[in-house]
Amino acid sequence: MRLPVLDIEEVCERQLCTGCGICASVEPDRFEMDEALEFGRRPFVKTDAVPTTGDGLACCPGVRLSHADTPREGTNPAMFDAWGPVLEVWEGWAADDAIRHGGSSGGAATALALHCIEAGGMERVLHTAARTDAPYLNESVFSTNRDELLARTGSRYAPASPCDRIGEIENLPGRSVFIGKPCDAAAVRNARRMRSTLDEKLGCVIAFFCAGAPSTSGTLAILEDAGVTDPSKVRSLRYRGNGWPGMWRLEYEDEQGEHRTVERTYAASWGFVQRFRQWRCYICPDHTGEFADLAVGDPWYREIEPDERGSSLIVVRTERGRRILQAAVASGHIVLKHRDDTLLPRSQPNLMSARGGLWARLLTMRLMGAKTPVFEQLPSFRFWMSELSFMQKVKAFTGTVKRVLRKRLRERQAIERWTPSERG
Repeated sequence: MRLPVLDIEEVCERQLCTGCGICASVEPDRFEMDEALEFGRRPFVKTDAVPTTGDGLACCPGVRLSHADTPREGTNPAMFDAWGPVLEVWEGWAADDAIRHGGSSGGAATALALHCIEAGGMERVLHTAARTDAPYLNESVFSTNRDELLARTGSRYAPASPCDRIGEIENLPGRSVFIGKPCDAAAVRNARRMRSTLDEKLGCVIAFFCAGAPSTSGTLAILEDAGVTDPSKVRSLRYRGNGWPGMWRLEYEDEQGEHRTVERTYAASWGFVQRFRQWRCYICPDHTGEFADLAVGDPWYREIEPDERGSSLIVVRTERGRRILQAAVASGHIVLKHRDDTLLPRSQPNLMSARGGLWARLLTMRLMGAKTPVFEQLPSFRFWMSELSFMQKVKAFTGTVKRVLRKRLRERQAIERWTPSERG
């Protein structure tokens, strides 16, 4: 038996929120996004807020993901159940050397967005950047040219809510590009189905592969581990980019006012902060942007050579995405190396076992009285049967029991605001 989630407040308090920010866009008179230290970006009810319209919950990817209305024509039928709609899979990179170098892999997401505003008839890109006043945090921004996009390249392994400004697109001239996590792309698809003007104004949705969003407490923990106890001293924080896969790079002022730099490998930094991922990420079936027009990630199917220039895996999800990719090649923004649909499962070999383990996690949660999302036509049982060993199956149940108890998933948790001034 699945217990229903009744409103956005319960989505947050039951730890099902992805932090995307869509509820704050479609119900701006009720919700506003802010930081919650142990959880991530979260919607808070405004003072003197109007009653909910229910639109936020209807758009929320935290409680529901569905491929019931996803077109299957032209997609690879053998891949749909495991990977969502796949029309084409390519390895390629940004033709612009600076974008290719600055991006997390081959700069494809940035290059595709740049094509859209330089040659694709679109005006701007809504995406995530380091906060100007606190660069270890994130903010949603609009970029309108190459310089702005280039300055905002690279992954941001900290809470981000790019959907919190999606409502602005309806009132801006021309069409816009959106870049976000898979859950953000799903939220945008839900919202554009409710709002015809938004649907018309969104020219392209690009998602990047995601293994989960660490909380702000994870960011503060890795800063402290690197020797920074006062976050206000941070001047710059990059998680990837400037090479492939790039280094985690922290710049800060020490107690004497001297400029200091600390670097860690991508593997070391992600290995540290991934322990702080929000709970909803542990029960997510979509890590590769199944609800976007185009999705990009790393081609991990092969070993990366030392000092190798970046490459991107580009997954075409819709016919619109296919047209945009073809046009980006023609306009000289994207270089494609070769097409091979098997690059996707070969680059993400662990995701099928993760999808299988999801079946056990959700079942255990329901049996223990914790609320769970609804996933339609994102099957997991068949992968539970085929992809997990006996011991993995056992651990999927026992591990979830421990997490339900440790994270107190059977009860509502208070979500409190946090501001940078509260630390350091």
